[in-house]
Amino acid sequence: MMTDSQKILPEMKGCYGTLPSMIKKFDRYARRDCFAGETRKELEAWQKETRELLGRLLGLDKMETCPLQSLTEDVTVLPDGIRREHVRIQAEPDVWVTLYLLIPEGADESAPVILCPHGHGGNGKYAVAGLREYKAIAESIRHYEYDYGLQAARRGYVAVCPDSRGFGERREDPVDAKDPETAMKNDCYRLAHMGEPLGIPAAGMFTWDLMRILDYLEERKQWNTNNAGCLGFSGGGMQTLFLSALDERIRFCVISGYFYGYKDALLTLNNNCSCNYVPHLWEHLDMGDIGCLIAPRPMWIQSCRDDRLNGPRGIVNAQEQVEIVRRAYGLMEAQERVIHEICEGPHRWHGENLEILERLVQYGK
Repeated sequence: MMTDSQKILPEMKGCYGTLPSMIKKFDRYARRDCFAGETRKELEAWQKETRELLGRLLGLDKMETCPLQSLTEDVTVLPDGIRREHVRIQAEPDVWVTLYLLIPEGADESAPVILCPHGHGGNGKYAVAGLREYKAIAESIRHYEYDYGLQAARRGYVAVCPDSRGFGERREDPVDAKDPETAMKNDCYRLAHMGEPLGIPAAGMFTWDLMRILDYLEERKQWNTNNAGCLGFSGGGMQTLFLSALDERIRFCVISGYFYGYKDALLTLNNNCSCNYVPHLWEHLDMGDIGCLIAPRPMWIQSCRDDRLNGPRGIVNAQEQVEIVRRAYGLMEAQERVIHEICEGPHRWHGENLEILERLVQYGK
């Protein structure tokens, strides 16, 4: 029986953690497959081999294809004339992707298509597609300027705003979607627990689904998928990075709030979401190395100077990874196709210079 004089917990003078040891191991074992050549020919050969490696690490060889069944759930025409289609497509047997298509008024076969995967804290597709009529969604949009899918559609792009697995309509437990606080979060830890022991990390599931969305858009044949792009913030930036690195149908990309060295951002800050962690990835590649797989396709990287995800050294952690990418683009004589925008303030998307998209579209042709 506990008495009033008993202490709640033992007193400890300190804790003997593992992080210092893991940092040394990172320095010893990481990036063993980074590009070490000197010519464009060597770079192109490395890209081919490394795409295959990255696909295996993401578990894409274990994903299952199926006919692209689709169902339009409902259609809403917004006050500015944008047609919002609520669509469900089948990505694997027993796996369905829910998404919004934001189609500008008058969009025809020449209209460019841009995928807009979301990050965390916006209840999946709802914030990216700009559903401000819901209080929690509106607050998320305000905090992160999260409605970049709607922003793109207003500039004439056919914007695709999907739910990633574990978010929005794709939560593992439908009851969670009814609680406002829980609904705004995610099931990434459940996905990781299900998939990683089978060699299928959450990031691989996300990437596969985006590839299947591209297949669906190509089958519809209504818009210009020959110059498709991808734009994502935070966890959406992660999805954009992996998709663009592995699928050359993405002709231009925008990675916001997710381009920094793994050691500072995901090892030192090791309490980040489970979807960031791909088994064995760091042994082979850092984030800048993955970015090299996108060269010479146009890439806009957006960093915030005070983003805590940059890690303890700050913005320099992002700049180092961008320099790795610039070297690859230099070998392909495409230096002007890498844009690194550094914005002031904390973690958020910045749409003030969205006209850069038009430049990327022209480069991507």
